[in-house]
Amino acid sequence: MAPIRVAAVQLAASQDVAANLAACLRLIDDAAAQGAQLIVLPEFCNHLSYYADRAQAHRLATRPGDEFLTAVADRARRHGVHVKINVTHAHPDGRTGGTNFLFGPDGAVLGQCDKQTLMGAENDHLDPATEVGPIIDTPLGRLGMYACMEGVLNEVARGLALRGAQVLLNSLNSFATDEAGLHIPVRAAENKVWVVAANKVGPLLPEEHLPRLSAALGVPAQWLHGAGESQIVAPDGTVVARGPRTGEAAVIADIDPELADDKRRPDGTDLLASRRPELYARIAEPPHGRRRPAGAATLSVAVVRGDAATVARETALAAGAGTQLIVAADADPQSLAAALDGTSAHAVARTADGSTVLVDATGPLATAPPLHGKDATGDAPVLVDLPWGRLALVAGADAIYPEVFRLAALADADVVALPFTAAESWELSLGLPERAAENRLNLIAAAPLDQDGAVFAMSPDFTLWTTWQGPFTGRISHPVVTVVPAGQPSVRAEVAPAQAANRLVSRGTDLVDGRPWRLLQALTER
Repeated sequence: MAPIRVAAVQLAASQDVAANLAACLRLIDDAAAQGAQLIVLPEFCNHLSYYADRAQAHRLATRPGDEFLTAVADRARRHGVHVKINVTHAHPDGRTGGTNFLFGPDGAVLGQCDKQTLMGAENDHLDPATEVGPIIDTPLGRLGMYACMEGVLNEVARGLALRGAQVLLNSLNSFATDEAGLHIPVRAAENKVWVVAANKVGPLLPEEHLPRLSAALGVPAQWLHGAGESQIVAPDGTVVARGPRTGEAAVIADIDPELADDKRRPDGTDLLASRRPELYARIAEPPHGRRRPAGAATLSVAVVRGDAATVARETALAAGAGTQLIVAADADPQSLAAALDGTSAHAVARTADGSTVLVDATGPLATAPPLHGKDATGDAPVLVDLPWGRLALVAGADAIYPEVFRLAALADADVVALPFTAAESWELSLGLPERAAENRLNLIAAAPLDQDGAVFAMSPDFTLWTTWQGPFTGRISHPVVTVVPAGQPSVRAEVAPAQAANRLVSRGTDLVDGRPWRLLQALTER
């Protein structure tokens, strides 16, 4: 297959449906003039996602064959291109969806699907999907569609990739800057697929209501604008084209969809074929909420690495200074226990067989064998209750599988200890911060001395419509990151076990319980 030219279009929308349609058509024309064969538009292109009630949302939604959708179909036919758009749509059965449409170069609808996970007030006026979206086989490649909040969780994009999609088309309506910096590119890297993501610009709420809504949200009015930065991401997580933070744009790149068929890791492991679906059944069970109380407000942690003498010395120093949890890249458990003598600290390390072991001054307490890879013998993450909260032990071989960290969150983990070695650059820059972000897990990642490691802590600034404690920076779920630079033998930091209990990103939207659990057959079946 020859490379194809794709476009991610960013635009502003308002409550004026005619003006919104004109903007969509103008940007389709612009992208087509630049040779784009596949054009992706943002979420809720027909109307701001702001309604008085469910009835108004249904009344203002698009309908099959109406003027709005017909005009978009005609434009696709005029230019002979594929166009993906997201709108609020009134279905014949009375439901109102956040609906993705893919129009073909003849103007026909090649596929459609509703949003599976709704964000905040969307729960008040939209209905979630009742079935998964299609994989659409086109001359340009196999395409899958999703929208905004679905990309803040891993399951929807994962399911599309498992069902064969080569290019994922994401439409967004988001003011969060961590979309562009984390949630968009990680879905490409963790599935080795292309992602074409189009976000809004301009106010996302009626301008006359911005002051009032800004005060209610605890977010400055200037931040309640679409965050832009629409982008096209390669299967290794590289952003090959990115739009500006503000202003209309058609972001263009040439891509080769067939590159997404190669799922091999540097060691030859197939990223998707090496999954163990039989272990993930809990993810597709009905949610029941968190059952454990919140952990401690703060926890002092450290990452240590180097030769055996260095690890023992740095562990003893950290424990002696009051650090309560120390994660070593590699260490002998008995040496770690000796270094903890006279303290109440715990330490975690990777052993020679790839397992992760927890020790205190008396010796080993628990061992988590790998769940994936040639040495896999485990069948679930290992959880240990400690005075400050619940610790999940994850083996390094499992670092690239989002399902493992979801299982830890479902078991009410507060902190994850992960001694690991990165084989690809995206693992630390995108994969691990996303595992922390999408599950509200504090994560301590200890890599060997020649690699960066990091501590990912949960911030109390998370739930929208609550008072923001620090200055709002546009980030919502991105963790607070303390990098452990390559060559540095130890770093100390603080994490917040108690914050793992708060998974509510907005009213009615829980990051863990909000997963589309009814529609996850692709994740749990071989």
